[in-house]
Amino acid sequence: MNLIAPLLSPDNVLVDLDASSKKRVFEQAGLIFENNQSIGRSVVFDSLFARERLGSTGLGQGVAIPHGRIKGLKDATGAVIRLSTPIPFDAPDGKPVSLLFVLLVPEQATEHHLQLLSELAQLFSDSAFRERVAEATDAAAVHALFTTWGAAHAADQRRAAL
Repeated sequence: MNLIAPLLSPDNVLVDLDASSKKRVFEQAGLIFENNQSIGRSVVFDSLFARERLGSTGLGQGVAIPHGRIKGLKDATGAVIRLSTPIPFDAPDGKPVSLLFVLLVPEQATEHHLQLLSELAQLFSDSAFRERVAEATDAAAVHALFTTWGAAHAADQRRAAL
């Protein structure tokens, strides 16, 4: 199991969202967390935007990891959003973003927060994984890709070594 699996509820996966900007994506993320984890949508939106003002959370290759700290949150939680049309995100490679992992962590989280971001960066650096997510037909398939990534990634690496 990977670090991401326990914090990604199947209800927190949204595929083919039609959003025209970061603002619209962050609003939708707020709705996801409000509806499924009872975290106020404005709290989520404000946290994500505050972090984004410090610098883009776009990684490149069409991927972003917007993240924020939430006062009173007990455990980290996440959501996956796949957009129907990529949006500008000020990523280092200049490419628009179509795949986002929205990460919320407790206000005081430090080491665990960094471990989660590191694992997400590693996961998204896997081009085969990004392709499988892009081709997945529904939210359940996307959820399965994220929650089984560690085992599948290790098997792929073993096959490549042979």
